[in-house]
Parts: sequence; structure tokens; C-alpha cells
Amino acid sequence: MDLKNEVAIVTGGSKGLGWSIAYELAKAGSNIAIIYSPNGNYPEDKVLKLRDMGGTAEAYKANVTNPVEIQKVFENVSEYFGKIDILVNNAGIMRETLLSKMTEEEWDLTIETNLKSVFLCCKNILPYFFSQKKGSIINVSSQLAYKGGKELTHYSASKAGIIAFTKSLAQEVAQEGIRVNAIAPGPLQTDMTKPFMDNTNWVQNKKESVALGRLGTTDEVAPTVVFLASSDASIYVGQTLLPNGGGVML
Repeated sequence: MDLKNEVAIVTGGSKGLGWSIAYELAKAGSNIAIIYSPNGNYPEDKVLKLRDMGGTAEAYKANVTNPVEIQKVFENVSEYFGKIDILVNNAGIMRETLLSKMTEEEWDLTIETNLKSVFLCCKNILPYFFSQKKGSIINVSSQLAYKGGKELTHYSASKAGIIAFTKSLAQEVAQEGIRVNAIAPGPLQTDMTKPFMDNTNWVQNKKESVALGRLGTTDEVAPTVVFLASSDASIYVGQTLLPNGGGVML
């Protein structure tokens, strides 16, 4: 899976699954542009680590739900790196709340962060991909898009929306040389789930929900993204791959 000299944007790429994806893409030869949250600090250690691997890397602060900020960041990435070849829409949040107690603000924040961000990033990347007649988009969904989850109606809905979005966009742009695919991981040991790890019942329930009987790691999932970004996946269009330990079997 050779991605030498490709340029990849990874939203939410400074930590968790996003960082593992950025790292694996860099190992395959990609130059990396990380987009990190306005609430975060510049991930200098991560940028330096990527540069030490021999490639070019930079990080950009942006609110992925803000169209003006996304447009500006993509312009900056294109100017700095000279092109863009790969977009990984990984940014997202997960907060557990019963629908009966969920506020409209909680619903809107989840949908905007997880789903609207995919719309904005894809819409803004397409002009670059159209002009070069090539590009690969990988959207990060979840196995909960298929099975749902208690206290996660907003999260599950946003992730299901990503899968439908992926299929639809793939049909629009495949003949322009642009491949759009997705991944739907199962429960992982990552920054997103860290607040729940002290809850023994939560952890046990997650383990029992997958055939492997354990949580996955971000390092186990990231190579699937590298595959989808590479020419080895040239026939994969509008597909969702499920690195989930057997939590959902299709």
C-alpha cells in the first residue's frame, strides 16, 4: 500500500483514532495535514514525529462545523503542500444521553460535529479533486450505524447518515476519478471512550457485544483506512468496511 508523496488531510488527527490514521498514512509515504479542534493545543510533538518519519507534516486549527474555516484551511493545505490527494473525515464526538433527557443542543452538536463536518469537508475538497481528476475520501462511521445503541440515538443517527452520504457521493463522483468509502469500527480503546473506561459495566458490555470479546485498538483500525486510500482499493467505491471484531457481521 504505497502512498509515497501523497498528501492526506485527517480531521481530528491529533489524537485517538485520527492520530493512528495519520501515523499509518505517513508510514505508507503520505505527507500529512492534521486538522485539530479549536479547543486543543497545537500538536507539536505529533507534527515533529511525522516529520521525523521523512515526510512533510503540519497541523491546522479549525472548527469542522464552520464552512469559512474549512474552506480557508483547505486553501492553506493546498498552498503549503502543493496538492491534496486524500481526505479522512475522522472528527467526531460521542456523549451518552437518553433521548427522553436529551436537549436539542446535545442533538445539534452531535449531528453537526459528526455529520455536517463530513458534508462541509467533502464539499470543499471536491474542487481540488475535480481539477486533478483523482482523489480518495474515507469517512469514519461506526458499527452503531447498523445496530444502534442505548443512550446514543444522536450518535448512531449521525454515523448512519455518514454511510448513506458515502454511498450517495460515491455515485456522483466515481467517474471523475474520485473514490468515496467509509469504515465503521466497533468499540475501541481511544480518547473518545476514555471517560467510560472506569465504568466496569460499560466496558464489560462493550466486550460482550463483539465476537472477539475485547475492545479493539486504534492501531488495528488505521490500516483499513490506508488500504482504502491506496490504489490496492481501486475497485472499492461507496463501500463501508467494518473493522469491529465481529460486533456486526454483514
